[in-house]
Amino acid sequence: MCLKRRRTMALALLLCAGCAPHRPPPALQSYDGLPVSGSLADARRAGFAACFNYTAIDMRCRRHDVRLLGQGPYEAAVDLAGGDGGGGFAQLTLWSDGDQEALFPVTDQLEKQGWQQCMTGTDERGELLVYTRSGSPVWVAMDLSYWGKRRLRVLPAWNRRELTCKPNGKSYSQGIK
Repeated sequence: MCLKRRRTMALALLLCAGCAPHRPPPALQSYDGLPVSGSLADARRAGFAACFNYTAIDMRCRRHDVRLLGQGPYEAAVDLAGGDGGGGFAQLTLWSDGDQEALFPVTDQLEKQGWQQCMTGTDERGELLVYTRSGSPVWVAMDLSYWGKRRLRVLPAWNRRELTCKPNGKSYSQGIK
Protein backbone atom coordinates (compact mmCIF):
# COMPACT_ATOMS: atom_id res chain seq x y z
CA MET A 1 0.00 0.00 0.00
CA CYS A 2 2.81 2.38 0.86
CA LEU A 3 4.44 1.86 -2.56
CA LYS A 4 1.13 2.60 -4.32
CA ARG A 5 0.72 5.80 -2.32
CA ARG A 6 4.26 6.91 -3.22
CA ARG A 7 3.61 6.30 -6.91
CA THR A 8 0.39 8.30 -6.71
CA MET A 9 2.19 11.16 -4.97
CA ALA A 10 5.03 11.07 -7.52
CA LEU A 11 2.55 11.13 -10.40
CA ALA A 12 0.69 14.06 -8.82
CA LEU A 13 3.96 15.98 -8.41
CA LEU A 14 4.94 15.33 -12.03
CA LEU A 15 1.57 16.49 -13.29
CA CYS A 16 1.75 19.62 -11.18
CA ALA A 17 5.33 20.44 -12.23
CA GLY A 18 3.86 22.50 -15.07
CA CYS A 19 1.37 24.21 -12.81
CA ALA A 20 1.76 27.83 -11.92
CA PRO A 21 -0.22 29.66 -9.31
CA HIS A 22 -2.78 32.04 -10.77
CA ARG A 23 -2.07 35.68 -10.00
CA PRO A 24 -3.82 38.81 -11.12
CA PRO A 25 -1.86 40.91 -13.63
CA PRO A 26 -0.02 43.95 -12.28
CA ALA A 27 -1.35 47.43 -13.00
CA LEU A 28 -0.49 49.02 -16.33
CA GLN A 29 2.69 51.06 -16.18
CA SER A 30 4.47 52.63 -19.15
CA TYR A 31 7.78 54.31 -19.82
CA ASP A 32 8.50 56.40 -22.91
CA GLY A 33 5.22 55.20 -24.41
CA LEU A 34 5.99 51.48 -23.98
CA PRO A 35 4.29 49.13 -21.52
CA VAL A 36 6.50 47.95 -18.65
CA SER A 37 3.85 46.07 -16.67
CA GLY A 38 0.23 45.16 -17.21
CA SER A 39 -2.18 42.59 -18.59
CA LEU A 40 -2.34 40.69 -21.87
CA ALA A 41 -4.95 43.20 -23.08
CA ASP A 42 -2.56 46.08 -22.22
CA ALA A 43 0.22 44.38 -24.21
CA ARG A 44 -2.01 43.85 -27.23
CA ARG A 45 -3.26 47.46 -27.14
CA ALA A 46 0.40 48.57 -27.24
CA GLY A 47 1.03 46.53 -30.39
CA PHE A 48 2.50 43.39 -28.78
CA ALA A 49 0.19 41.15 -30.79
CA ALA A 50 2.50 38.34 -31.94
CA CYS A 51 1.93 36.07 -28.92
CA PHE A 52 3.01 32.48 -28.41
CA ASN A 53 3.66 30.07 -25.56
CA TYR A 54 7.41 29.71 -25.13
CA THR A 55 6.98 27.35 -22.19
CA ALA A 56 3.99 25.37 -20.96
CA ILE A 57 3.28 28.05 -18.35
CA ASP A 58 4.45 31.32 -19.93
CA MET A 59 3.47 33.42 -22.92
CA ARG A 60 5.60 35.91 -24.87
CA CYS A 61 4.17 38.74 -26.95
CA ARG A 62 6.48 40.50 -29.41
CA ARG A 63 6.57 43.73 -31.36
CA HIS A 64 8.98 44.87 -34.09
CA ASP A 65 10.51 48.30 -34.79
CA VAL A 66 10.31 49.64 -31.23
CA ARG A 67 12.10 52.82 -30.20
CA LEU A 68 13.16 53.76 -26.69
CA LEU A 69 14.37 57.26 -25.83
CA GLY A 70 14.59 58.02 -29.54
CA GLN A 71 16.91 55.07 -30.19
CA GLY A 72 16.27 51.97 -32.26
CA PRO A 73 14.55 50.31 -33.93
CA TYR A 74 14.66 47.24 -31.70
CA GLU A 75 12.80 44.01 -31.25
CA ALA A 76 10.70 43.98 -28.06
CA ALA A 77 8.78 41.49 -25.96
CA VAL A 78 6.76 41.19 -22.79
CA ASP A 79 6.70 37.84 -20.98
CA LEU A 80 3.38 37.00 -19.37
CA ALA A 81 2.78 34.56 -16.54
CA GLY A 82 0.41 31.69 -17.28
CA GLY A 83 -0.13 29.74 -20.46
CA ASP A 84 -3.00 32.10 -21.31
CA GLY A 85 -1.04 35.23 -20.25
CA GLY A 86 -3.55 35.82 -17.46
CA GLY A 87 -0.87 36.67 -14.90
CA GLY A 88 0.33 39.68 -16.87
CA PHE A 89 3.89 40.96 -17.26
CA ALA A 90 6.34 42.96 -15.17
CA GLN A 91 9.14 43.90 -17.57
CA LEU A 92 9.78 45.00 -21.13
CA THR A 93 12.69 43.39 -22.99
CA LEU A 94 14.47 44.97 -25.98
CA TRP A 95 17.19 43.58 -28.25
CA SER A 96 18.68 43.89 -31.71
CA ASP A 97 18.87 40.81 -33.92
CA GLY A 98 21.92 41.95 -35.82
CA ASP A 99 24.02 44.17 -33.55
CA GLN A 100 25.13 43.44 -29.98
CA GLU A 101 26.19 47.07 -29.57
CA ALA A 102 22.85 48.56 -30.72
CA LEU A 103 21.49 49.05 -27.19
CA PHE A 104 24.31 51.27 -25.94
CA PRO A 105 22.72 54.45 -27.37
CA VAL A 106 19.84 53.91 -24.93
CA THR A 107 22.22 53.74 -21.97
CA ASP A 108 24.00 56.84 -23.32
CA GLN A 109 20.64 58.66 -23.26
CA LEU A 110 19.99 57.50 -19.70
CA GLU A 111 23.38 58.84 -18.60
CA LYS A 112 22.70 62.18 -20.33
CA GLN A 113 19.43 62.38 -18.39
CA GLY A 114 21.24 61.90 -15.06
CA TRP A 115 20.53 58.25 -14.38
CA GLN A 116 23.06 56.54 -12.09
CA GLN A 117 24.66 53.26 -13.04
CA CYS A 118 26.16 50.30 -11.24
CA MET A 119 26.98 46.69 -12.08
CA THR A 120 25.75 43.50 -10.50
CA GLY A 121 28.13 40.57 -10.20
CA THR A 122 31.60 40.43 -8.75
CA ASP A 123 34.74 42.43 -9.37
CA GLU A 124 35.13 43.45 -12.99
CA ARG A 125 32.92 40.61 -14.21
CA GLY A 126 29.58 42.36 -14.04
CA GLU A 127 26.45 40.59 -15.10
CA LEU A 128 24.09 43.55 -15.49
CA LEU A 129 24.61 47.24 -16.03
CA VAL A 130 21.83 48.78 -13.92
CA TYR A 131 20.46 52.30 -14.34
CA THR A 132 18.29 54.02 -11.74
CA ARG A 133 17.10 57.54 -11.09
CA SER A 134 15.52 58.73 -7.88
CA GLY A 135 11.78 59.15 -8.28
CA SER A 136 11.61 57.19 -11.53
CA PRO A 137 8.82 54.63 -11.79
CA VAL A 138 11.21 52.24 -13.60
CA TRP A 139 14.78 51.00 -13.60
CA VAL A 140 16.77 49.64 -16.54
CA ALA A 141 19.13 46.66 -16.76
CA MET A 142 21.35 45.69 -19.70
CA ASP A 143 23.18 42.38 -19.99
CA LEU A 144 26.95 42.65 -19.87
CA SER A 145 27.67 38.95 -20.15
CA TYR A 146 25.35 37.22 -22.57
CA TRP A 147 24.87 34.17 -24.77
CA GLY A 148 23.25 35.11 -28.05
CA LYS A 149 21.50 38.47 -28.07
CA ARG A 150 22.26 41.24 -25.58
CA ARG A 151 19.05 42.45 -24.00
CA LEU A 152 17.97 45.58 -22.24
CA ARG A 153 15.09 45.33 -19.80
CA VAL A 154 12.89 48.08 -18.41
CA LEU A 155 11.31 47.08 -15.09
CA PRO A 156 8.85 48.80 -12.77
CA ALA A 157 10.49 50.16 -9.62
CA TRP A 158 8.50 47.73 -7.47
CA ASN A 159 10.01 44.73 -9.33
CA ARG A 160 13.38 44.59 -7.52
CA ARG A 161 14.27 40.90 -7.78
CA GLU A 162 17.55 41.55 -9.62
CA LEU A 163 18.35 45.02 -8.36
CA THR A 164 21.36 44.15 -6.23
CA CYS A 165 24.23 46.49 -7.08
CA LYS A 166 25.61 48.89 -4.48
CA PRO A 167 27.25 52.06 -5.81
CA ASN A 168 29.09 53.93 -3.07
CA GLY A 169 28.08 51.21 -0.62
CA LYS A 170 24.38 52.13 -0.84
CA SER A 171 22.01 49.55 -2.32
CA TYR A 172 19.88 50.92 -5.14
CA SER A 173 17.07 48.66 -4.01
CA GLN A 174 16.84 50.90 -0.97
CA GLY A 175 17.00 54.13 -2.97
CA ILE A 176 14.19 53.71 -5.48
CA LYS A 177 10.90 55.17 -4.39
